[in-house]
Amino acid sequence: MTQWEQYLQKTFRKTASLFANTCKSVALLAEGTADLQWRASEYGRHLGMAFQLIDDVLDFISSADIVGKPVSADLRLGLATGPVILAAQQYPELNILMARKFSERGDVDRARNIVLNSDGITRTRKLAQQHSQDAARLAATLPNGEGAADVLVDFALSQIDRQS
Repeated sequence: MTQWEQYLQKTFRKTASLFANTCKSVALLAEGTADLQWRASEYGRHLGMAFQLIDDVLDFISSADIVGKPVSADLRLGLATGPVILAAQQYPELNILMARKFSERGDVDRARNIVLNSDGITRTRKLAQQHSQDAARLAATLPNGEGAADVLVDFALSQIDRQS
């Protein structure tokens, strides 16, 4: 399994699975059909993937005051997130920093600067947008009692523009 595949799997397990199971539970408790439960689960999976991908982008482009955690927090923890892994395709020297988990003096700042000068953030955001749009398409197929599906569509699409 590639590093990118591992990252996507971790993103699903860490965040998207929680969203998926929560949404499926709502459909189950509403006594929805198996198909409705599946669509709700898939909505949650795509929403969760978009949410986490944007969270990983915000670690690079937002401020601590806005996101509520230090900038580059993931790098400081030795974590290579989507923007870093994609930037490494463009700047292979990032692989050395990732291998040592950004542990040497200057690694975090160096990695951050490389990511900011790469297309890693743009590509991660584009993937998040795809997941957000997939979630919105699924939400549009859900029952729209009292405008609920419309709210779910709007919420899915809002993930791309969130600042925290």
